[in-house]
Parts: sequence; structure tokens; C-alpha cells
Amino acid sequence: MSIRAGIVVTGTEVLTGRVADANGPWLAERLRELGVDVGHVVVVGDRPDDLRDALAFLAGTGVPLLLTTGGLGPTADDLTAEVVGAYQGCPSDVDPELEQRIAAVVDRLMALRGWRADPVSTAEGVRKQARVPAGATVLDPVGTAPGLVVPPAEGRTGPVVVVLPGPPGELRGMWPAALAAAPVAALLTGAPELRQETVRLWGTLEAQLAATLRDADDELGGLEITTCLREGELEIVTRFGPDAQPAYDRLLAVLSERHGDTIFSTGPDLDEVVAGALVERGLTVATAESCTGGLLAGRLSARAGSSAFLLGGVAAYANSAKEALLDVPAALIEAHGAVSAEVAAALAEGARARFGADVGVGITGVAGPGGGTADKPVGTVHVCVVGPDGQVARALRLRGSRTAVRERSVTMALHLLRELLVGGPPA
Repeated sequence: MSIRAGIVVTGTEVLTGRVADANGPWLAERLRELGVDVGHVVVVGDRPDDLRDALAFLAGTGVPLLLTTGGLGPTADDLTAEVVGAYQGCPSDVDPELEQRIAAVVDRLMALRGWRADPVSTAEGVRKQARVPAGATVLDPVGTAPGLVVPPAEGRTGPVVVVLPGPPGELRGMWPAALAAAPVAALLTGAPELRQETVRLWGTLEAQLAATLRDADDELGGLEITTCLREGELEIVTRFGPDAQPAYDRLLAVLSERHGDTIFSTGPDLDEVVAGALVERGLTVATAESCTGGLLAGRLSARAGSSAFLLGGVAAYANSAKEALLDVPAALIEAHGAVSAEVAAALAEGARARFGADVGVGITGVAGPGGGTADKPVGTVHVCVVGPDGQVARALRLRGSRTAVRERSVTMALHLLRELLVGGPPA
């Protein structure tokens, strides 16, 4: 039986979607690597009552470990440390030594950035951040906010609460110290291994996969299997303890027997598969994008080390840009239209020639919401990949918003790259 934990993400900006939660998923995966299974990630706004309710709810599930993120700044809405201390029965007070350390950090940051602030207000903010619940372990600040590990007060039962800052860089920088804190280290000692494996399929319907899993259900005891469909890709994530490894081996065998022709990865995601193939084969790539406006080049360059294979890209939105920058013949556009298989191929060849790349990718389409015609409605997209092994192309009719059409076009381009470079299920 694995150790379980709960996470509370605080911040009205996260609750309302103005800021995406990067901390909850990151913490859940780091904990999974340590044998800790996260049962709930709860997002609450900057309201003390909601935070207390979230702590009570998660504690009521019987977990021995809770983590909070955010609400450790100097402003009035940053109340996590105070609320957690009160919940644990540990009154807070100012730690003079910590106050001095935070003040030094704040002074240094203000000097580096050329900021000016009212000294009284600054001191009040520092003093607020230096309030520590009784019995808590202080985690040194990575920014200006210290973290805390707060066990329940003596004579009380309940989970240990790890209080972490909201900025992802600060939280991740503080993570090793949080794990080393005595109350957390004691909980994690002897935690059983929690394995996780991923299989990715392209072209298998969810209903087909569901039937396969039903047929094999009696052989899959001890596995926690979750499936997710994203833009035509089926992702199967399985969690299990070491004693269930034979059941997972059976699952993998069943998937290979039933759907082997659509499995394109048993681990790495699509971006990793494409990047790995380019590096392994020593090939370079360049992009020419119309409706996606550089999103494919951005996705390729998001990976560390992408300079080994990505030479560059051109966002050629106007026909004049296609002609001038990528040598797409004006007559070709006149004859077939800018949104056509012929122009997509010309864009791919143009990118390849312009950058001297081994592989060129061309994308052109109607992303909407306007601009469609009876022959080429919104969602019509042509993608072409040209390389040393030949050419692959697709004509797409995509549904959804402008954003969805653009993102799905990029995903299709990556699958065509994969198909051309390593084979596997066709896009």
C-alpha cells in the first residue's frame, strides 16, 4: 500500500484561470517518484475559510501528508502560513533571525532591480513573512518567502503540512529541503515503489481500447489504468506496485496483440519521439507555416537541445511572404489557392531549400473563424513533410476554435514527421 498525500493550490488567480496551475501536477509527479500517491489536488482562492475547509477535507481522507502552494508573500491576501499554523494548533510568532535574513534578501533584490519602496511598508511585509508556527521547520527562501513544514501540535493527530511558495521556480528550488525536513523524511522512509508506465497509440478508437481492457480485465489485477484521448492520440497511463509487474507485462502484451499497429511509443511523448529520431539520424529540420504562424517551430524549439536539429522557420502568412521568402511560385498559388496540397508541398520544399535542412515542413490552412469558402471551409488544412526518405502529406478537415485548429495542425505535422522518420502508425 503506497503512502497517500493531498495538495492544496492557493491563489484566486489560479482558481479563476488567469494563471495555469504548474505546481499541482509537478508535485504529484515528484511524489509519485517517491512512492507517494496523490489522491486530490484542490484549488482554492485567497480566502482563509476556503483554505481551512480544504485542509479539513484532505485531512479527513486520512492522508499523512499535505502540501500547500502559494500565499506566502508579504501582502494581505497571503495568509497560508497563518492559516496552516492555526489549523495545526500551532500559534505563529515572528522569528527575529528569519526576519533579518528575509530583510537582507529583499534589500538585495530591490538594489538589483532599482526598486524604491516605503521602508515602513517593506518592513511590515518582511515581518509578516517571518511569522513561523510553533514547532515548524523553516525552509530557507529561494525568493523572499520561506517555506514551512508544520506537524500537528503536541497531543494532536493529523497530517504533516508542507507549506511551499507559489512561484514554480521558488517551489522547485525549495523541494529538496522540504524532503530533507525531519517530519517529511520520517514519513517517506520505507515508502513502497509506485511504478508508472505509458503507452501511446495513434489511430485506435477509445471504444476499441475499452473492449480490449474489458476482455483482459481478469488478468490485470493490481493495475490502475487511466486513458486520455487528445487530438487523436490515446494515452494509456498505468500505475502499479512492483508485485503487479506481471499484470502490467500482460497488459502490454495484450495491447501489442490487439493494437500493435497503432502503438507509436511505450514511454516518450510525440515531441520526444520526433526529437530523438532527428538526433539519432543526424537530420535537420526547417518549417514554413501559414495558418499556424510559427507554432510548430515554437513547439520544436521548446525542447532543450533543439539546436541540434532545428535550423529555423518562416511564418509566411501573406502570399507575398510565401513567394518572396520561400520561393512559392505565384502561378501555383493562383492555380490552386494558398490553401492547397500543392502550396503546402511548395512551402515544405521552400523551407528545406532556404535553410539547407534535410527535412522541410509546410502548413497552410483556414484557421477561422472567418475566411472559409464552400470548397475550403474553416478547418481545412494541408500539411506536407519532405525529407531524404520521400514525402508525406495530409489534407485535414478540423473542427473547433481557431486555437484548436492551429494546435491540431501542429500535432498532425509532428505525427507526419514521426511517420517519415521512424515509421509506425500513419498519421
